[in-house]
Amino acid sequence: MTLFLGVDGGGSKTAFVLLDDSGRILAEAQTRSCYYFTEGIALVEQVLTDGVGQVCRAAGAKARDIGQAFFGLPGYGEASSDIQTLNALPRNVLGHERYTCDNDMVCGWAGSLGAIDGINVISGTGSMTYGERDGRGHRAGGWGEIFGDEGSAYWIATRGLNAFTRMSDGRLPRGPLYDAMKSRVGVYNDLDLIHVVVDRWQGQRSVIADLSKTVVGAESQGDTVAAGILTEACAELATLIESTRVELGFGGDDVVPVSYSGGMFNAEFIRQGFEDALASLNPNYDLRPPLFSPVVGAALYAAKRAGSPLSEKALAVLPSQ
Repeated sequence: MTLFLGVDGGGSKTAFVLLDDSGRILAEAQTRSCYYFTEGIALVEQVLTDGVGQVCRAAGAKARDIGQAFFGLPGYGEASSDIQTLNALPRNVLGHERYTCDNDMVCGWAGSLGAIDGINVISGTGSMTYGERDGRGHRAGGWGEIFGDEGSAYWIATRGLNAFTRMSDGRLPRGPLYDAMKSRVGVYNDLDLIHVVVDRWQGQRSVIADLSKTVVGAESQGDTVAAGILTEACAELATLIESTRVELGFGGDDVVPVSYSGGMFNAEFIRQGFEDALASLNPNYDLRPPLFSPVVGAALYAAKRAGSPLSEKALAVLPSQ
């Protein structure tokens, strides 16, 4: 029996799963986020040590028993000077070198498509695509909230906030979004929005991104401005897929498996709008609901990197997304 460890880092948490080559999940664990750009790179080793320890104890295994591991780390590759350090950290945790590291986007792709050739788009707090074809990978998007992450929760939220300001001072007619945003942020005077978001929340990325739910809710109440924001988000996500298809060398007549991950896809409007936007770009996209969670995807990718991808029988044992 070979054990595979999957680790999916994210902006709010880090998930761990240990499974065997028959598709049985032996243990799972969850710890704090290992996104290190605020607290420093030492955070990554602390989080990984905690999580690997938890999942091994739960499975009655030792780190040395793990045949192969994959660590999907948020921010990996976005600071070249950190890559060597990040690549070395799991060695201290596992006590061996049977592992690889990459960006957590790989977890979403591997989980959603079962680690086969195709493209996954992520729309969570941020957004990006990752795809593979014939062993070559390509990423598009994921440039961060200041000048990128189109179609993400943060991107939707900030456009919702902007629409609120325009509704407040008369540049847009007031729709359901106006009252919904005011209530959600908890302000009586409209200009207090500045104080709450900038001073009290201090521009926290995840807190602001949560306002995307308010935009989705306003659309369901018939707000046309909110609907326009969400429609534009879907178009941006479809554009990420299309650019990734071209860069990977899929031809216009090739059937391309596509899937998705991230919290924005919990909204029916986003799922349907993305499907429509994708079909308008290329009718040969084969859009599929995600098969497995990103953390299970990380373990599947570990097996693939070890040269021992799970069999169809083993994949059938795994719990679906």
